[in-house]
Amino acid sequence: MHDNISAEERALLDKFLADNKMFLGPDPEIMRDHTVTPRSAAEEAVLKQGFDTHQAHHIRGLINAALSEAFTMVNQMGAAPGAKWGDLVTAIYTAEGNLAMIAPHGIITFAACAFYPIRFIIKNWVSDPTVGVKDGDGFIHNDARYGGVHNTDQSMMMPLYYKGELICWLSSTIHEGENGACEPGGLPAAAESKYDEGIKMSPFKVVENFQIKRDLVTFLQNSVRDPKLQLEDMKVKLHAVMRLRDRIIAILDQFGREALIATMRMHLEDTETEVRRRIRELPDGTTRVLQFMDSSLRENCMQKISVAITVKGDRMICDFRGTAPQFMNRSVNTNLASFKAALATGLLQNIWPDLPHTMAVLSPIEVITDPNSIIDAEGEMPQAMSLMPLFKACVAWTVPMAKFNYSLPRRYSAIIASQYDQAATFIYGGLTQHGDVTGNFCGDINGMGQGARSHADGEHSVSPVFGFMADSGEHEINEEDTPIIRLGAQRLAKDRVGFGKYRGGMGYEQIATARGSGMWGFMTGCEGSKFPSAQGLFGGYSCPAYQLLKIKGVNIFETLNRDPKAIEVFDILKLMNERPLAGGKYSSNDMGMTFELCDEGEIYMICQGSGGGYGDVLERDPALVMKDIEEDLLSADLAREIYKVVFDERTLVVDEDATRAMRDDYRRQRLQRGKPFDAFCKDWVTAEPPADLPYFGSWDDNRRIYAQNPAINLKVVMNADQLQGFYMPNPKDLQIASLEAQLAKAQAALEACQAAGR
Repeated sequence: MHDNISAEERALLDKFLADNKMFLGPDPEIMRDHTVTPRSAAEEAVLKQGFDTHQAHHIRGLINAALSEAFTMVNQMGAAPGAKWGDLVTAIYTAEGNLAMIAPHGIITFAACAFYPIRFIIKNWVSDPTVGVKDGDGFIHNDARYGGVHNTDQSMMMPLYYKGELICWLSSTIHEGENGACEPGGLPAAAESKYDEGIKMSPFKVVENFQIKRDLVTFLQNSVRDPKLQLEDMKVKLHAVMRLRDRIIAILDQFGREALIATMRMHLEDTETEVRRRIRELPDGTTRVLQFMDSSLRENCMQKISVAITVKGDRMICDFRGTAPQFMNRSVNTNLASFKAALATGLLQNIWPDLPHTMAVLSPIEVITDPNSIIDAEGEMPQAMSLMPLFKACVAWTVPMAKFNYSLPRRYSAIIASQYDQAATFIYGGLTQHGDVTGNFCGDINGMGQGARSHADGEHSVSPVFGFMADSGEHEINEEDTPIIRLGAQRLAKDRVGFGKYRGGMGYEQIATARGSGMWGFMTGCEGSKFPSAQGLFGGYSCPAYQLLKIKGVNIFETLNRDPKAIEVFDILKLMNERPLAGGKYSSNDMGMTFELCDEGEIYMICQGSGGGYGDVLERDPALVMKDIEEDLLSADLAREIYKVVFDERTLVVDEDATRAMRDDYRRQRLQRGKPFDAFCKDWVTAEPPADLPYFGSWDDNRRIYAQNPAINLKVVMNADQLQGFYMPNPKDLQIASLEAQLAKAQAALEACQAAGR
């Protein structure tokens, strides 16, 4: 039919369809493209005139200082805990929306996502007569489906016009936390659809003439539990971006538009050129690693993330095909754009940390996925706890790239095992001691243990896996604002470490309770209670599995009032093994806990995890083993059991000859236990996943994807190019069904007894 219409009629029809599009949802053309756009006409014209590299270096320094200043403003004035602890970023983008630079101490992932909504604005709002883009406008956004990590992060984006021309875009992003989701704190593990995730802001104009529109602010405040937080941080982000704008205009006044445009463009192109050069240095080939998430945060289930990195010349391909299919009603899905942003973060933090923090780092790298997998989920899937697969993306590089880089004469960072990659912190919500309703998360998430290095132990609780410069926060500030009381905090977790020739950096214990509120609760959003979350490297051990521990039915404050010495040290192992609180209900649980109310004085305990170990434990210097014992990081029993060291426990003097003999003997035992590879595979490898294992992902062929959940007798095998979403039963429904079955069995037994006259 369309072939018979004239060009004029076709143009009219196209305009009608464009003007009457029902819904401007996330644009696949934008969301699936992580590359730097081709040079614009303005960039091409400027660069043809010549380029002063010394001047560019000067301008980059000024931009960097401006971004740092804006970052510090948000850090010092922001109301959200994330702002106080560095979970934020400020950034500058080209006029076309390419991320050019971020603050030197910001969260890379936030900025690596924010160019997507800017491209959406450019494509849809610039020419829209009902919206438009002009100087003094500001746009807000938080929906990860339009570009972002998850809906707790809110971005303020502003175009910068100079002498009537759009020169660049500026942004500030904060992990705000509370966003009106079905659970307080913005990270709802209980979300069963995207409509449980709280406010979902597609990019829209919230600022005109540099003033926040109060009607829209009121709407947003009305959508969340903490209206003060929403208003204050919108102001903070706006004024930080306005300060950044002033600094960039000063650069334009001093050096001119051509110099700034050329500097940003060449910054991107030089970075991409350098990445391609580094890829060419690597040996051709493919390296692989498997990662597993062991929980959906509602039930235990193994979700495979399959990683294969191939290098050929200056091409690098990251192939994630074979990964678990998406869940229709679990919030641990993520979209591809968010996943790529996390990949960029991991590449910059662990492999090439010396490169500029810009989207150009990932631009030349190809990423292949199965659509409708857990890392490339369809837009209707809930994604509130996308942190689970995103954190895996941050460390996906470490094992494969260590193998590529090991043989190189020149390296750009240490060979390093995986960092602990889970969000081990308390998320909270309820009524504060001041009568305010709130919800957010604690900054303990920012102290994950570093992986062991090829030349040294990993650093303890060094940083979050998603940002190398964030802080773990001040507990006193949190206790002033909320009813949370820390009974134990930042105590390094003895023995719970990735062992190796060099051990991983340790995490710390977190022991919390609540006081002074009639309604308060906690949740956690973490997996790794069954399967380790940080892999070892070259023979190093993975980190242990970690549990959530509780002591319910007690009031620790009443106990301590009666006897201040009832508990002298709040230590998880002592509390759980010695059980000093009579009448308490002690329990060990998976680290994924949906929101539950906490009575005053009840105790919740979790542990930040360790990084993976590096190298054979039998090669660890006995002096380092003794040092760990002396610093109370390692028990004497484990020193003997794991490291095979013979020493005097009182003096910590090592018997070197006995140690050497013990290690040699243990090596002989290893050889005796060893099998040829084919024999090992014959005993170990199975044709399919065990029938009793909840398992999602490929098994022996990435083209065939399993989805099996024994709890509901589900077993499906799909072609990878035909993935479907899977619906998981409510754990409460399964528990009810189990209890009803037990009751029916007991009733039947009772009736049988009655019939027999007993």
